[in-house]
Amino acid sequence: MEKTKVKMKSVEEMIREMPAELRQEVEDFVHFIMEKRGRRPRSRPKLSWRGALANIGNRYTSVELQHEILKHWGS
Repeated sequence: MEKTKVKMKSVEEMIREMPAELRQEVEDFVHFIMEKRGRRPRSRPKLSWRGALANIGNRYTSVELQHEILKHWGS
């Protein structure tokens, strides 16, 4: 752990020594990385909706359901 602290301190020192416009680029890049990481899904989908259509039984085929979904997306 001590080694990590030394590395972080040297990064901080390097940033302090940079001209202001380069420090701004570093800050922008850090924000970009943080935002990019935030977009990743953190867990698997829960699929809590499974079985929600069980009440329709065998009235529709999967193809018929796909067509119905497409109708709703188009509106």
